Amino acid sequence: MATAPTIRNIRARPVQAPFKRPPISASGALPHAALVLIDLETEEGLTGRSYLFGFAPWALKPILGCLDAMRDMLKGDAVAPFEIEAKLRKRLTLIDTPGLVGLALAGVDMCAWDVLAQAASLPLAKLLGGELKPIRAYNSCGLWIQPVETLADEAEALVADGGFSAIKLRVGRENPAEDLAAVRAVKKRVGDRITVMCDYNQRLTVNEAILRGRMLDGEGLYWIEEPVRHDDYAGCARIAAELGTPIQIGENLVDTFELINALEAGAMDYVMPDLQRIGGVTGWLRAAAITQAHGMEMSSHLFPEYSAHLLAVTPTAHWLEYMDWATPIVAEPIQVKDGHLLIPDRPGSGITWNEDAVKRYAIA
Repeated sequence: MATAPTIRNIRARPVQAPFKRPPISASGALPHAALVLIDLETEEGLTGRSYLFGFAPWALKPILGCLDAMRDMLKGDAVAPFEIEAKLRKRLTLIDTPGLVGLALAGVDMCAWDVLAQAASLPLAKLLGGELKPIRAYNSCGLWIQPVETLADEAEALVADGGFSAIKLRVGRENPAEDLAAVRAVKKRVGDRITVMCDYNQRLTVNEAILRGRMLDGEGLYWIEEPVRHDDYAGCARIAAELGTPIQIGENLVDTFELINALEAGAMDYVMPDLQRIGGVTGWLRAAAITQAHGMEMSSHLFPEYSAHLLAVTPTAHWLEYMDWATPIVAEPIQVKDGHLLIPDRPGSGITWNEDAVKRYAIA
């Protein structure tokens, strides 16, 4: 296609998809996957697709409103992701782009890159200059806050479901001794051959995090994730300095400026941006360059369908977080083999919708 496609419409649909293992973290439970499915339609017949995770059903309507406004701003424009992002950020300066507005912007950005890759008849990873290679992943689809006696069996199941070599355990129970028991139960069952990460989901104060972290030091955990409020970079830096186990944060970084602030504060040993918070594909590419400049490993958070493509072009690529939350509504779920995600060899992101399932899980 000689010229860039032109935006004709942005269509957004809310759905509540079922979880295979409903999340229960230290910060709360989620009964369903509240998603917004986005289709960026072009005059040339190409459709870019992405989805957003709204956390709760009540958040879906305002996200839809943001996308409606962006459709009106962009209709008739060329599909040029850097230009689209610059236009939207300029138009949205006064309201700013964290929060739900930022999620909508990221969703549009993902769709735009999907269209460009389809127009070039290339998988997104190849459009961005990478290769279709297996991407190392950990299974994050379970091991929530649940009775300790159930964890070992579930850990074994998560390892077997795709041949994973790494899994993530949620911690943050009222009694720290129960967290320690949970870690030991999982580690005993899977052994040293399996990497185990843990996640507090912002549950603790700084002092609690240091005390609990000292309990977990020496248990063989690969990282401790988000022990305190996500934007307490000074607190995270204190924790990282006190503990032997590496600290992982980043899923709540709302843009690359915040990433720079966190890096300069020494707030983490590893970083894991979230695609819908960091600004979509465009924001991710900036984050990858910044992280490389700081010599830090960079993992992904959620959105494995896009994250696999992006980690393929991330210089300090570390781990992909595998979540199956979109599996019920995509026509061709991304495949896992021997603990690695296989980037689909088809144009764009590889996402198409299972329209029967979309109708089944649609909400007003």
